[in-house]
Amino acid sequence: MPMSPSSSAQAAREAVAARLRHLRKTAGLTVADLGRQCGWNGAKTSRIENAVTAPSARDIRAWCEATGSVEQTEGLVAQSLNAEAMYTEWRQHVRNGLKELQQVTGRLFTESKLFRVYSSTLVPGLLQTMGYAAGILRISAATQGLEVDDSSAAAQARVERTRILYEQGRRFLFLVEEGALHYQLGEADAMAAQLGHLLTVGALPGVSLGVIPTATKERHQWPRETFHVYDDKLVSVELVTARIRIKQPSEIEQYVKVFGQLRSMAVYGADARALIVKAIDALDQAEA
Repeated sequence: MPMSPSSSAQAAREAVAARLRHLRKTAGLTVADLGRQCGWNGAKTSRIENAVTAPSARDIRAWCEATGSVEQTEGLVAQSLNAEAMYTEWRQHVRNGLKELQQVTGRLFTESKLFRVYSSTLVPGLLQTMGYAAGILRISAATQGLEVDDSSAAAQARVERTRILYEQGRRFLFLVEEGALHYQLGEADAMAAQLGHLLTVGALPGVSLGVIPTATKERHQWPRETFHVYDDKLVSVELVTARIRIKQPSEIEQYVKVFGQLRSMAVYGADARALIVKAIDALDQAEA
């Protein structure tokens, strides 16, 4: 089973810390010795070795020089930068607004050929309509306390990305839990339009849309956090406070395996459409 995203990010930091600790011990230096040679106190050394403080590139260069391991400097710097990039706070992503976040995220789409998307709570972004996306992004803007709510413009940018669904040479495997079809995250009309859109887009040649029924017996996997796998190169996981980007091949392999297990529980074609129609009927009954 895959590690939690936050655990993956912390494990990456701890791997860097462990390598630095090993260099110090191999050189026969105490925590205090290394601090003196690097020009800082022993407390900083301890914080770095315990993955409490992330080392800067300058810290790593000083560390490698002090331990006689200069040849390892660039590799450690790259590993440390990758570890810190895994865990990026949403506030950093949205500092220039939600619309820019949609445009930045879109670059991943243009470079990928195979998309595996699992969502337990929402209709996936590439399948969203304007009204549904606007409802989702208004909630995001309020949650992040943005001074300027550009959710409408962000929704438009998100919907514009969906044109790649019609491009040849790409394959999209979407999985949603049935519950995601029933969560009303906007006005009733917008939700009805969204569900109707799923009936249409799910029939596109390059799209596979699977729905995992709530009544599934003996599940192989419980509902997981929403995640996207881009080719076999990157897994992106979205949390309340952060987006995790996982590039470690062994972890990507685990997510692909879990995706396959989730996919084996889904229904497709007429059975999937029946569950979508059921959600539309439930929406109509609630409005009656």
